[in-house]
Amino acid sequence: MDYARRQRDPGRHVLGIAFVILVHGLVIYALVSGLARKAVEVIKKPITATIIEEIKAPPPPPPPPPPRKIEPPKIEAPVQPYVPPPDIPPPPQQVVEAPTITAVTPEPPKQEYVIAPPPPVVAPPPPKPAVRRGISRIAGDDPTYPREAIRAQVSKGRVVVRLEIDEKGNVTDVRIVSSDPPRVFDKAVTSALRDWKFRAEGEKYTGEVEVNFTLKDE
Repeated sequence: MDYARRQRDPGRHVLGIAFVILVHGLVIYALVSGLARKAVEVIKKPITATIIEEIKAPPPPPPPPPPRKIEPPKIEAPVQPYVPPPDIPPPPQQVVEAPTITAVTPEPPKQEYVIAPPPPVVAPPPPKPAVRRGISRIAGDDPTYPREAIRAQVSKGRVVVRLEIDEKGNVTDVRIVSSDPPRVFDKAVTSALRDWKFRAEGEKYTGEVEVNFTLKDE
């Protein structure tokens, strides 16, 4: 029998289609008649569950008490009686005779103590003044009369100067203390007194010098 012809047989297809329609009809009838509803009610019935408690095991027995320590009996040492030491007699004391003095030494003559007079008190030298006045130079020229003062017809002037003098007598600094008239003779005095020379004293000191100016008629 040819297989392709068998597949094209319309009788086999009709039987399959009729079987499928019959099954669908039975399912629809069951739904309409309430068989499906009864099946749902059976499923909805409450389910009773019983809880079985776990059987608890009995508690373990208590541990046995620790063994007691048996202490050995204490043996007291016997008390020995006190025996005093024997009496020992002290050794006989030897009598030492003092030596006799046979020679008498003469006593030395007593010396008279003379109290020396105290040394004479030497008065300390008087303190040197902080600023020495009246010092005299040993070298150096007098300051010249400034021409500005001549033009200004200043006939006289006075300048007080303090000089810082080193150990060798050289002038290291010149400071104007006062000047009359002011600032007229300051430059000439400062320039001249820087070259002055004083007696060396081995130490530094401050000296004060007064310089007077007088304009002489030529």
